[in-house]
Amino acid sequence: MRSANALLVFLLPVLLLASGPAMSSEKEDVQQVLQAERAICAAFEHEDADWLEQHLDPTFTLTSSTGKVTTRADEVADLRSGTKYEVFRNRDSKVRLYGDAAVVTGITRVEGKNEGKPYALDFQFTDTYVRKSGGWVLVASHASRLADRK
Repeated sequence: MRSANALLVFLLPVLLLASGPAMSSEKEDVQQVLQAERAICAAFEHEDADWLEQHLDPTFTLTSSTGKVTTRADEVADLRSGTKYEVFRNRDSKVRLYGDAAVVTGITRVEGKNEGKPYALDFQFTDTYVRKSGGWVLVASHASRLADRK
């Protein structure tokens, strides 16, 4: 029994040290995914279609709140055609990691003008990322419009 206790006393620090980098890596992954989210929102807000074209995955699809499915090319073309957002920001984001995949849920707030009339809308979103050689890349997104706040 005494040798088992001695073994445990020896192994416990080793096990704790071994788990340390994994915890740190998970935190770093979450931060990198959240940074990618902020960068994508900024690209929409600043009408940076070139950035989106370079950083969204070529296979990217968005399922909108109307059920329409668009591609990276569709989103880039829409931004280039003059779609403007005064605000495009996420809040309440939660990241779940699954190895080289991540799922982010939260709320996106968009504000702007459509045909001269102002709008302000909230969407519940789910974004799916995969880790590639260049980092975390958005491959799919889904948005559901939330009821207007009163």
